[in-house]
Amino acid sequence: TFTKKYTRKNSCWIPDIQEGFIGADIKSSSDTDVTVVTWTGIEKKVRKEEVQEMNPPQFHRTENMSNLTFLNDAGVLYNLRERYNSMLIYTYSGLFCVVINPYQKIPVYTEDIVKMYMGKGRTEMPPHLFAVADEAYQNMMKDKVNQSILITGESGAGKTENTKQAIFYFAKIGSTQLSDQRPVKTSLECQILHTNPVLEAFGNAKTARNNNSSRFGKYIRVYFNEQGKLAGGDIVHYLLEKIRVAKQSVGERSFHIFYQIMSGGIPGLKETCNQNGKHILEKLFLRKNISSYGFVSQAEVKIDGVDDAIEMKNTDAAFDVMGFDSLEKENLYRLTAAIMHMGEMKFKQRPREEQAETDGTEEVELVCKLLEMDSTAFLKALLQPQVKVGSGWMNRSQNLNQVTWAVGALAKAIYSRMFLWLVTRCNKSLDVSDRLKKYFIGVLDIAGFEIFNCNSFEQLWINFVNEKLQQYFNHHMFVLEQEEYRKEKIAWEFIDFGLDLQACIDLIEKPLGILSMLDEECIVPRATDATFVQKLMDQHLGKHPNFQKAKPRRKDQADAHFAIIHYAGTVRYNVLGWLEKNKDPLNECIISVMKSTSKNKLLLDIWSDYMTREDLQKSGLEAAKKVGKSSSFRTVSMMHRENLANLMNMLTTTQPHFIRCIVPNELKKSGHIEASLVLNQLTCNGVLEGIRICRKGYPNRLLYTDFNRRYQNHATAVELAQRIIVHGFLTNIDLKLRQPFMSLQLSEQRKTDKIIREQYALLANEDTKSCKDANEITKIVLTNLVVQETLSEEEFQLGLTKVVLSAGTYPP
Repeated sequence: TFTKKYTRKNSCWIPDIQEGFIGADIKSSSDTDVTVVTWTGIEKKVRKEEVQEMNPPQFHRTENMSNLTFLNDAGVLYNLRERYNSMLIYTYSGLFCVVINPYQKIPVYTEDIVKMYMGKGRTEMPPHLFAVADEAYQNMMKDKVNQSILITGESGAGKTENTKQAIFYFAKIGSTQLSDQRPVKTSLECQILHTNPVLEAFGNAKTARNNNSSRFGKYIRVYFNEQGKLAGGDIVHYLLEKIRVAKQSVGERSFHIFYQIMSGGIPGLKETCNQNGKHILEKLFLRKNISSYGFVSQAEVKIDGVDDAIEMKNTDAAFDVMGFDSLEKENLYRLTAAIMHMGEMKFKQRPREEQAETDGTEEVELVCKLLEMDSTAFLKALLQPQVKVGSGWMNRSQNLNQVTWAVGALAKAIYSRMFLWLVTRCNKSLDVSDRLKKYFIGVLDIAGFEIFNCNSFEQLWINFVNEKLQQYFNHHMFVLEQEEYRKEKIAWEFIDFGLDLQACIDLIEKPLGILSMLDEECIVPRATDATFVQKLMDQHLGKHPNFQKAKPRRKDQADAHFAIIHYAGTVRYNVLGWLEKNKDPLNECIISVMKSTSKNKLLLDIWSDYMTREDLQKSGLEAAKKVGKSSSFRTVSMMHRENLANLMNMLTTTQPHFIRCIVPNELKKSGHIEASLVLNQLTCNGVLEGIRICRKGYPNRLLYTDFNRRYQNHATAVELAQRIIVHGFLTNIDLKLRQPFMSLQLSEQRKTDKIIREQYALLANEDTKSCKDANEITKIVLTNLVVQETLSEEEFQLGLTKVVLSAGTYPP
C-alpha cells in the first residue's frame, strides 16, 4: 500500500493525534502553510514546519535507521512501527540497538539462534541483542579491552529480559562446562544463569506497567580468561526501591518473594506436619491469608498468568544451584516472614500522654521468635529508646506516629541489608578462584528516565543517573568520534548539538547543588522540607538555566515545588518527605538489641558493619568522638553518589554498546504501537538525537588499502558492478533522481546500464592500474565519482590513513 501511494515529489508526513503521523500528498504551499491531501482522502492545511519528508519505499522496514535519507521523527516512528507489526522487535539506530517489547513469547532466544550469531558481523545477520553481545565479545577478544552493554528504558520496556538474554549469550559463548570439574547442575555457566531467579525473587515486583519489574539497578560482570572461556562473575546493585517493602500503589505488589513464600510452593516451608497431617509447628507462623498482612497487600496480591507456587520452587532450586546451604535459605525466609509480621504489630496511643503502647503482643512475639531475639528488650527499645543527653543517657517516650514510622524504617532496613547480603553471597558463588580473570563484559540494567505525575526523591536520583549515562554516551559517540577526525586531519566543524549536560549535572551534584544543599539541610536543627525549598529558590531561581519554578499543576498532577530542565524534558519535583528519605534514620536502640540478643546468624551478619553508639563506646572514647564527628552521619545521597561515581569510573574503562528498550503501549498489547508514548521514549532515550548527530558525521570508515582491495579483487566488470549494487555503495545516490540503485524501476534500466558502464570505465581507468599507492587509487575513484555527479564532496573525506564516508554512503 505504501509503495503504491508514495510519490517522490509530493509525499510527506503530517502530524496526527492518534497515529503520530499520517501519509499525505502536497497539493499546494505558501510561505507559511502547506495544503495536503491525506492518503485517506481528506484535504488539510498545516503549518510548513509541521510537514516532514517521507523516505522512499526501499527504506521500508530498514534494519539501520541511520541510513534513512530523511531522518525525522515521522520516518523513525514509521520504520519501527512497520518492523514491530512483523514482530521484528530489534532495529539498529546508529550506535543504538532499539528493541520494542513484543508482549508475547517469540522464539528468538534459543541456543540454536545463539549459535547462528556467534562470530558473525553486525551486518551479516538481522538486528538482534545477540549481535550486539557477540560484537562485544569479539571486540574483547580482538582489542583486549573490557566491554559494557548499557540497557536502559522505562519500566515494562523489557530491560530485565534483555539483560537475562545477554547473560545467557555470554554464558553459552564462554561455556566451560566440558572442562568444569563440578557437576553440570552447579557448573559456572549454570550458576551465572541462576542468579536471575534469586535476584528477581527479592528485587523484582509487579508494577502497573510491568508484571516483573526490576526495582533495583544492576551491573553484572561476566569474566573471561585469555582464551575467552568463562572465568567467573559478579554483581553490583544500585538504588533498591526499599520503600516498596511497606508501601505499594494501585496495581502494584511488593517484592515477589513475599507472595512466593505464602504460595505453599515448598512443602514444610510455612509449617511442618507430623505423620497424621496435623500442623504441630509453623515454621514462619504465617497462619493468615496473604491479604491479611498489611505491608504486602495494599494493592494487588496476584499476577495474571503467574503461579507463585511454581516461582517459589524455581527460587528455592536456584538457591541450591548457587550453593546456599539449608540454614542460609531458612534464615532468608525467616527474615522475610518477620518483615510481614512487623506490619501486623499493633500499637495505640496512651490518653493524654506522648507515649505509645502495645495493643496486643502476639505479632511482636512472632517477630522476635523469627529473629531469635529478646522480645522485652525489643519492645523497650521501640517504645522508649535511649537518647544521649549531655554526658548521660535517658529514655525518651515515643508517640504512635513515631513508633509506626520506626517499624516501617526497620522493616525497610532489614530488607535492603538482606538484599545486599544476597548479592554478596551470589558473588561468592560466582568467584572461581582457580580461573584467571583476564577480561570482563558488564551488562548494565538500570531504570530509564522518569516523568510521573508526582516526581519525588527517587525520580530525582533515577533521572540524575540517566543524565550521567547520557553524558557518557555523548562523550563516547561525539567527543571520541570527533577526536578521530582530528587524528585523520579531516575537516570537521565541531557542532554544538545542544546536548551539553554538564550544566544540569552541576545543578544536582556540585557544591551548592541540590544534593549538597539537601545533605546540609539534613543536619540543620529544625530544618523542614519547606526551608529546603526556600534555600533552593534563593540559590538557583533566576540564576541557573536548568532550574525553574514549577508550572501550575494539571488536574492529574501532584503539587510541585521546583522544576529541572533535563536532557529528556522538564520535570516537576515534589519535595515532601525528602529530608527524612535522605536521612533514612533508624532507631539505634533496636539495632543494639538485635546485635546483642539475637541468635540468628543472617541477622547478625547484615548488621555487622553498622556501628551504634554502644559499639563506638566499646571501641574506645577517642574512636567514638572521631567517628561521631566525621563519618557516622551518612545520607542516602552520599551513598548513592559514591556508588554512581564508582559505576561511571568503571564504565569509562570499557568499550560501550547501547540497547534502548521501548514500551509500545500502556495496554501490554502485542503488536500495537501507541505513537505519542513511543516518540516520548525515543526522545528520553536520546535515540532521535543520536541518529541526527550520527548523520552529521562520517560513521563509515575504511583504510585505504581495504577500500582499494574491495574494488580490485574482481575479474569482470559485471561482478564488480553487482558488488557495488549489492553493498549499496551508491545508496541514496542517483545521477538526477537522488534515488538508490536498488530502487530503480525496469523502465529506467537504461540509466542503470549507463551508471554500470561508467563505473566499469572508472575502475578500468589506466590511471588506477598504473597507480601503486592505495591512497591515490582511492582518491581517483572518488574524484571521478564526484565529476560524474554520482557522489558529492560532502559525502566523503580523505584522511591520513583512511577514507571516511557519511551515513548511508557505504555499508557499515
